[in-house]
Amino acid sequence: MEIKAKLNYLRISPRKVRLVADLIRGLEVSGAESQLKFLSQRAALPILKLLNSAVANAYHNFGIEKDGLYVSKITVNTGPMLKRWRPRSRGMAVPIKKRTSHVELILEAKKAIKAKKVKKAKVVEAKEPIREEAEKATRTERRPIFKPEKKIKKPQGRGIVQKIFRRKVI
Repeated sequence: MEIKAKLNYLRISPRKVRLVADLIRGLEVSGAESQLKFLSQRAALPILKLLNSAVANAYHNFGIEKDGLYVSKITVNTGPMLKRWRPRSRGMAVPIKKRTSHVELILEAKKAIKAKKVKKAKVVEAKEPIREEAEKATRTERRPIFKPEKKIKKPQGRGIVQKIFRRKVI
């Protein structure tokens, strides 16, 4: 089952948005969210909002929880360009292309994995000699704490005279 969400006319170049989109393609929703939250690119925030919108669509329309979804497909296409002009030297003008993007995100539910039967291991009780050896190994020997008998006194300075002669430049 496919859950779709679209973001049209995003004012970021498609080339920059594709860098972010490639990071989350194929990831689970929770992993993709954590990637996008800590990403420093400017395109990460709009794609995070788009991902949250797709998750809300899945819950509202199909009743699918966030845990059972992953990003199956994300495409970034070019939108219309805004054409502007920039003045240059000697009276010339140079065109500027302000690019926009269209992003389409498709989430899919994970396939149900059948649980395998697990054989129960037999529990063998430990014999008394083994327990005693284990208890001896876990005990720690206490060492005496070192306490010096006399406190070492710091030498006291001779006041202002010593401070003056300790200086590098007088």
